[in-house]
Amino acid sequence: MVIAAGESTIIYILPELVARFRERYPNIHVRLKNVTGKDGLDQIREDKVDFAIGSMLDIPVDIGYTPLWSFDPALILPLGHPLAEKKEIRLSDIAPFGLILPPRRLTTWRMVDQVFQQARVPYEVVLEVGGWEVIKRYVESGFGISIVTSICLREGDRLVARNMSTYFPKRTYGVVTRRGRHLPPPKN
Repeated sequence: MVIAAGESTIIYILPELVARFRERYPNIHVRLKNVTGKDGLDQIREDKVDFAIGSMLDIPVDIGYTPLWSFDPALILPLGHPLAEKKEIRLSDIAPFGLILPPRRLTTWRMVDQVFQQARVPYEVVLEVGGWEVIKRYVESGFGISIVTSICLREGDRLVARNMSTYFPKRTYGVVTRRGRHLPPPKN
């Protein structure tokens, strides 16, 4: 079985599920492929993977998406940041501070940009870097602040996280398949 997934899915969602699957079907080889959303869709369409697990904002007509998990958006700040003690954080409060975001081609960038544009609040991206763990480390080091999905937050992160669901939509993660293609049942 070949599964395509983004980094956050592979790190945070799949370990427990893969462990349960392997326990139930020990003779089925599982291969995880770390891909971006576009690459995952391409691999589904080309039958290079059985399915993908990830987040989708726009669902093409030839793709099926079954959301299974939902996560709140969060503003992450380094410890001691001026916004850390603020009771309510508005978009205009965030604007003076540089944002660290994933690469522009990913859906998170588009979502953050759309929210700020619709609110007519200017913002600046000071660092563009791939991977939630990398983003968290740069925020911890004081390079900027970020909007992330709460899926990536862990106890032990040296950050302040504030729920931003007032402004940003929740993100769902789920199973992505090609419409009309059915998965074969697992055999032991």
